[in-house]
Amino acid sequence: MPHDSPTLEISLRLPRRGIERLDLLLLSVEALDLNGGEAMVWMSEQMGFTDRFPNRVELWKSRCHNPLRRTTRRGELAAADGDALIRILCALADRLYPVLRGLLSQAEAPEVLVQRWALFQSRLSELVKERMNPRRGGVQKYLNPETCVAECRQLVQSLALASGAGGFERLKASLLDAGS
Repeated sequence: MPHDSPTLEISLRLPRRGIERLDLLLLSVEALDLNGGEAMVWMSEQMGFTDRFPNRVELWKSRCHNPLRRTTRRGELAAADGDALIRILCALADRLYPVLRGLLSQAEAPEVLVQRWALFQSRLSELVKERMNPRRGGVQKYLNPETCVAECRQLVQSLALASGAGGFERLKASLLDAGS
């Protein structure tokens, strides 16, 4: 899968809120796929991003530009690194689309949907507790059972919109808009 696009792209740096959202979406992939972290590394290699992320540590370091994390990096996320992370996320969303569709489907039995959402929310909550700074307001809404449901639904909807043709452009536009 080449990551070059035939159209002219202007690479813009993501705003702080966009970086936070991107990292939460990547965390959501890890909550949906038990091997999500490995899948990110594999997808990075498959897409030819080994120059940007030669190993899992470099991939992790780029995600640590998220100020909501327990361990953060100073400086800005390079625009090309942000674009590479978005492309990886979109490819993973394509791969997870059947799972995303199952979560968003109204055709499933209500009790099945409740179980699926509870499992996703539980996994995401555990990852957030493990990796994010619980004192930050942006993190607390993912740990609060009352607000977590709406936030989780929004993350799954964003992942579904990031899949398919045009997913990169849709997600990049929404992440750039997250800063305003």
